[in-house]
Amino acid sequence: MRTEGAPGSVPPRVAALVAGAASGLGAASARLLHASGFHVVAVDLDGNGVEELAAGLGKGATAVRADISNGEDVAAAIAAVPSDLPLRAVVVCAGVGHVERIIGREAAHSAAGFRRTIEINLIGSFNLLTQGAMAIGSTSPDRDGERGAIVLTSSVAAFDGQIGQIAYSASKAAVAGMVLPAARDLAASGIRVCAIAPGTFETPLLAGLPQRAREGLAAQVPFPKRLGDPPEFAALVQHVLQNKMLNGEVIRLDGALRMPPS
Repeated sequence: MRTEGAPGSVPPRVAALVAGAASGLGAASARLLHASGFHVVAVDLDGNGVEELAAGLGKGATAVRADISNGEDVAAAIAAVPSDLPLRAVVVCAGVGHVERIIGREAAHSAAGFRRTIEINLIGSFNLLTQGAMAIGSTSPDRDGERGAIVLTSSVAAFDGQIGQIAYSASKAAVAGMVLPAARDLAASGIRVCAIAPGTFETPLLAGLPQRAREGLAAQVPFPKRLGDPPEFAALVQHVLQNKMLNGEVIRLDGALRMPPS
């Protein structure tokens, strides 16, 4: 959907909630949507980081510290949307990585590591999808009958999971699996659902890797032969929100990358 008025010329008339907004893909998405005229409710477990982002955006941004795996936290985040603005978009970028082999040196893959990854990446996405849909569904539709859109974040690991990624791949594959049934379920409410499956992007998850490892990851991308830039992810988020024929789709954003086993 498109917002009314040029950025900065008039107050925002619609709102977007972006989870995982303190850094990386979420921060880039929050910045672009704010520049496009949305009031952005920026949500993250990193309270200081999300406060800093909202302060940088200035007027038309609200910061909320929340654990998306906790339904009460998600409800509080949605309640932070200004009451005079309809919620039109929910963008879920929050997530964690986990690397652990099924057979380790001393023990099998930990159930705790698997459970934590599922709770944040999958249950967190589910919480935002369901509660976000309730909030969007309470608004008035536009001329086409649309009320809003929800963009989840999957991963190429959902399809090309590498050694040690069983927890992460399972969580992201499940996110991808929610998209079509959710889109069909919410069609009657005029709410679209898509997911983006990014490849290797310049995010805090990769920032801690040695330079040689980062260069190796970039070399695996057919073209462009580099890591993805978060604003490129944000641009696709914006396009999904604007293009009403995008619905029920998981879109790979990876430069034709197909991940090797390791």
